[in-house]
Amino acid sequence: MATKTKVMSAHEAISAYGPARSTITGTPLSPEELDKTDAYWRASLYLCMGMLYLKDNPLLREPLKLEHIKARLLGHWGSDAGQAFTYIHFNRLINKYDLNAIFISGPGHGAPAVLSQAYLEGTYSEIYPDKSENLAGMQRFFKQFSFPGGIGSHSTPETPGSIHEGGELGYSLSHAYGTVYDHPDLITLVMVGDGESETGPLATSWHSNKFLNPITDGAVIPVLHLNGYKINNPTLLARISHEELEALFVGYGYTPLFVEGSEPCSMHQAMAATLEHCVLEIREIQEEARRTGKAVRPRWPMIVLRSPKGWTAPREVDGHYLEGFWRAHQVPLDIASNPKHLK
Repeated sequence: MATKTKVMSAHEAISAYGPARSTITGTPLSPEELDKTDAYWRASLYLCMGMLYLKDNPLLREPLKLEHIKARLLGHWGSDAGQAFTYIHFNRLINKYDLNAIFISGPGHGAPAVLSQAYLEGTYSEIYPDKSENLAGMQRFFKQFSFPGGIGSHSTPETPGSIHEGGELGYSLSHAYGTVYDHPDLITLVMVGDGESETGPLATSWHSNKFLNPITDGAVIPVLHLNGYKINNPTLLARISHEELEALFVGYGYTPLFVEGSEPCSMHQAMAATLEHCVLEIREIQEEARRTGKAVRPRWPMIVLRSPKGWTAPREVDGHYLEGFWRAHQVPLDIASNPKHLK
């Protein structure tokens, strides 16, 4: 069973690196589940990179050449790993508990994270048969992203299932709460970017939990994605102490649960344990309220996910930090004008 662990030191609390540090501990994933989860995540990230860079040679079956690369590189890498990571772990629980659930992507410029999931699930090929799950379909899938005549670099309306356009940041949390009012069986997981969290609309919408009735409404699992940087500046919530951040969300009426680190295996176990704890706690709250008929206002669980900006990218390139720094926000490497970066 998952258990609670001690609070980490002030130095550890603002680092996105190292083995997982989490409020909820446990190892719910078997060795086989862990291997499959990590492989699925890596496949997702490969698709994300392919969308940013490639117009040809989608599986790199021949050495990479400049003519395989898009002439103008557009898109966002920084939040993709954390978003895909969370999406995959939530999917496990949808299958395990037969949940009625949706995922809302706040850092909407990180559209490759969501698009990669739609493609791997087969949904994208279902809606767009020319983007089939084979070599030719993958080539078309990659090429269309941020390309003339293709699709935008946000989760645009063309994305299967898209009901939230993430181009203008700040509305994901209020949209998430809007989906669950009067939908008692729905759980909506919403990724909130830490840059997005600094906008007025988002900062205000943390209070939406005050309107949630556990008898008649569903529930929201907010995941605050602290990766430390906006496009070229540090973010506020990633720089305050663990104690201050926890106090902030306790003050908003939540029970904040932390998952922090960069080492994949321990992070997979920590996220699996934490999300499952959230789902079971939500069910317990709702079952009690519906059994007694008392519309109490509980402290709903939320997750603070701290992972490096551009997680899994090279840590340093040309003597400058890439992963874990603002340089990973958009397209990480300028390979068109730098042969060493292409290599």
